[in-house]
Amino acid sequence: MSKLGQVVESVETYNQFVLDQVKRARSDEKFGRDLLGRWNDIKAKIPTTRAPTGLPLPRLALPEIDEPGEIARFLLGEGLPGEFPFLNGAYREMYLEPVREVESFEKDGETKKRKTDKKIPQAEERTHRLSTAFDGPTLYGIDSDADGVFGKIGEGGVAIDTVEDMVRLYDGFDLGSANFSASMTISGPAPIIMAMYIAAAKRRFGPSVVPKLRGTIQADIFKEVQAQNETIFPIEPSLRFLTDMVEFTTREMPRWYPISISGYHIGEAGSTPVQQAAYTLSNGFAYAEMFAARGIPVDQFGPRLSFFLDCGLDVEYIALARVSRRIWAIGMRDVFGAGPKAQLYKLHTQTSGRSLIAAEFKNNLTRTAAELILAYMNATNSCHSNSADEPFTTPSEEWIRLAAHGQAILLEESGIFKHTMNMLSGSPGMKAVERAVEAAILEEFREIERLGGVLAAVEDRYQRSQIQNASHRYEQQINDGVRPIIGLNRYRNGSDDMPEVKLARTPRKKQQLQVERLAKFKKKNADKSKRALDKLAAAVESGKNCFPELLEAVEVCSLGQITGRLQEVVGRFRPMV
Repeated sequence: MSKLGQVVESVETYNQFVLDQVKRARSDEKFGRDLLGRWNDIKAKIPTTRAPTGLPLPRLALPEIDEPGEIARFLLGEGLPGEFPFLNGAYREMYLEPVREVESFEKDGETKKRKTDKKIPQAEERTHRLSTAFDGPTLYGIDSDADGVFGKIGEGGVAIDTVEDMVRLYDGFDLGSANFSASMTISGPAPIIMAMYIAAAKRRFGPSVVPKLRGTIQADIFKEVQAQNETIFPIEPSLRFLTDMVEFTTREMPRWYPISISGYHIGEAGSTPVQQAAYTLSNGFAYAEMFAARGIPVDQFGPRLSFFLDCGLDVEYIALARVSRRIWAIGMRDVFGAGPKAQLYKLHTQTSGRSLIAAEFKNNLTRTAAELILAYMNATNSCHSNSADEPFTTPSEEWIRLAAHGQAILLEESGIFKHTMNMLSGSPGMKAVERAVEAAILEEFREIERLGGVLAAVEDRYQRSQIQNASHRYEQQINDGVRPIIGLNRYRNGSDDMPEVKLARTPRKKQQLQVERLAKFKKKNADKSKRALDKLAAAVESGKNCFPELLEAVEVCSLGQITGRLQEVVGRFRPMV
């Protein structure tokens, strides 16, 4: 049995444990009394906050129960926010505004200040998170001077050919600051890009900056093969290069997340919500098994794993992330022996790009707002809201601003999430969805286990074929009218005219400048690059961790040169049809 099969057993065993404790709480008078005492103590310690209208609210919402069995079911089956198994949130408090003096309306209609005995905490200084998208050639490890790519330079993202490009990209940002975080959306050549980022930071701030660097790089090879196709080396060498990078960053960069295990692209490729969650979780457990086999302690790499999910409008999204968080915690604790920090399912959610449509595209604002509510109901750690004009072009400033304001309106202007933790959790409907989603995810795990585990299933094209089937079914439902899409197959305004939208394009002059900069870099480092590439190739062939040699190579070699030489050693990825 693989680790994934053990995860299935561990979740089922834990569920039975919860049921046993529920029965015990009802039959063992002392145990039940102790649980009730703990429950009353928890409730008594919950602070009271006040809405701007003066309405008193608990800082944490809990179910109104006093029966020991139901208390056991909640505390053990769900957990308080920030407590195992983390169904209600990875942290004790999320989204809440600071406790402070607020104005409230008294019964006599006069507005008075309510004083609090507690010191008012100040809002923390905001973290500046710079999210970086790369152009097509960079995503495939190709230089900007390669044949046939000129028109793609800078399209959909930034072109990064050399460490000098990386220095220019982050110029003006204090990369070592505690309040700066970089996010890089790239997987195939991720170790090379990571090495360039480190080298660029060292050029600007010196070697001492490396342990201070904070951020995330996607680096998810499994989802590339399953859904996105931006893989440049065969699967096993790709996983080896990833593990080399993770081993280095775990040891040298304690604030860096070296992999973002991504369901988003699986969802966007057409999977069902359950498939997205199941493949993301199973990929995560496969990575954990791989890193542990390298000898990296689980309590070192576990806290540096992060996750990335899509959030659409299907009913499963009411509880998809909540259930994923619970399964991850149980599997990491009971199968991998992880401590509390390594049990956390740290999640970034992005609203669904696939749900955005060109027909009456302003409706996309409503779709995204509904998806944001679902994401926050699931206690996501961070969120990205898509721009309504994305069906046409790279997002424009006006629609980007509206997308960002959607989050601010929900979290800051409305009272839905800022006053009380757990505000919308635990309804009978949500619990029904949780049970159905968990059962379906475990069934997917069993099928992957039957095929020999994640890697064997990937090589058998299992996940990819299931995603393709689900995508076809989704489109067929739209065409048949079974799946309503407002403005497209229901409540159309009778016109197929598309709005005038200005398309974002990279000027030819800037594309040419990129090629010229690359030519100068290659000419300047012609002799050094050959020696560095030879040293890198030797490290790969020796089987040792090659990331230190990669750090040296990026100083004098371009992305395409490094990719090309590594492909000579390990081969190229053969795309799955």
